[in-house]
Amino acid sequence: MKAIDHHVTSPRTQGAGAAATCLRGVFSMILVSSLLGASPLLAGCSDADGTPASTDAASGTGGGGATSGAGGDETGGGGEDAGGGGGRPSGECAGDSTIEANTDPNDPVQQAMDRLIRDDKFPAVLVAVRDLEGKTRHYTAGVGDLETQAKVPVDGQVRIGSNSKPFTAVVVLQLVGEGKIDLDAPIETYLPDLIRGEGIDGREITVRHLLQHTSGLPDFVGLLLGDDLFNAIRTYVQPRALLDLALTQPGKAPGTEWAYSNTNYIIAGLLVEKVTGRPLAEEITRRIIDRVGLRDTYVPGVGEQDIRGCHPRGYHANLGEPLRDVTELDPSIAGASGNMISTPSDMNRFFTALLGGELLDPAELEEMRATVDASDQWPGYRYGLGLSSLPLRCGGVLWGHGGDIPGYETSGGVAEDGRAVTVAVTALPSAVPSVQTREQAYAVYANVLALADTALCD
Repeated sequence: MKAIDHHVTSPRTQGAGAAATCLRGVFSMILVSSLLGASPLLAGCSDADGTPASTDAASGTGGGGATSGAGGDETGGGGEDAGGGGGRPSGECAGDSTIEANTDPNDPVQQAMDRLIRDDKFPAVLVAVRDLEGKTRHYTAGVGDLETQAKVPVDGQVRIGSNSKPFTAVVVLQLVGEGKIDLDAPIETYLPDLIRGEGIDGREITVRHLLQHTSGLPDFVGLLLGDDLFNAIRTYVQPRALLDLALTQPGKAPGTEWAYSNTNYIIAGLLVEKVTGRPLAEEITRRIIDRVGLRDTYVPGVGEQDIRGCHPRGYHANLGEPLRDVTELDPSIAGASGNMISTPSDMNRFFTALLGGELLDPAELEEMRATVDASDQWPGYRYGLGLSSLPLRCGGVLWGHGGDIPGYETSGGVAEDGRAVTVAVTALPSAVPSVQTREQAYAVYANVLALADTALCD
């Protein structure tokens, strides 16, 4: 999960202490922990064909300075649709796009991106800013491939991590509107005898609790990744195995506190499949991707470790080590909580459509926007049903989510006036060479999050 703290200025100008708060999300907290020596074991896993996990990803080399494209404000981007197959390596498609990026070195967004490359050592940054007329300004910085020094593909595809959660939540809420799911019914109603463990009872956990992160369920992520992240991320895992892993840990009483857990959305995915009788990927594609024309967004298939379209490569560095290429990974390690691929402009289109009432009826959208306090995450942060809000420095709030997965982080959302921004970086803030301590990880994280505020407020 990603929250954008627009009341805390980037540590570059106000000091890193303001950013030293609890960091959660698909892989964000655990990957900080992995840098600092956490040692849970990988369990219940195999490659898609049942063979042992694959070998480590290849090492990346080099460093990359800030690079930008040529000026323009066109929207959209070419690429594969949800049913398409096979993308090309980023170096072969970096120059193919007809979309042009900003060339003004004095643009505050470009300057902030260049600092992320120069000071925080991200390989690449991609940004799309959508204005009130629906036009998009694109930005790039860094390099798309550390080995070849290829340009960053404008509006390239990236793994969106927990930004997948709003997609899952929308499908659940559509089924609520169709009378097939009751938000306040126990999950036991739909998945009998499945949710059981120490302090855990599916008869007491409602669908709302799951989407809102108030279920009290433990998170599977820390148990899954273990010491050997580079092998773990190449391993296929069944959703039920992720759930079973989480249920080995004790839970808390549902409805008593907000606590982010990816396990909630693994169960939400199983719920959709049980109620509809169809795969979650099919429902997301039919109900959301095709409906609002997200041309470069898709749910990867079983065992699909590549990114289909033009994309910057993703990287990860353990503490004291160089960046390594983790572009190819098995997204089943995140499942319905974070397995999707999209582009910055598609994410802007999705959140604009969602908040504009194109995907949910008014009653269900109101439920999604009904938030609980989650300010222990960031000041002013609130969380609804797969959707979060945070105050913008220039007034109003930003509705969105955010997501981490090894190699990529995405953040952003849509302002109340309809403007939207998505920021993507090609390494986790906790996993770049500039980070040697937990405090540094929080500071770099805040620098990334501040970029969305810069795009909308400066």
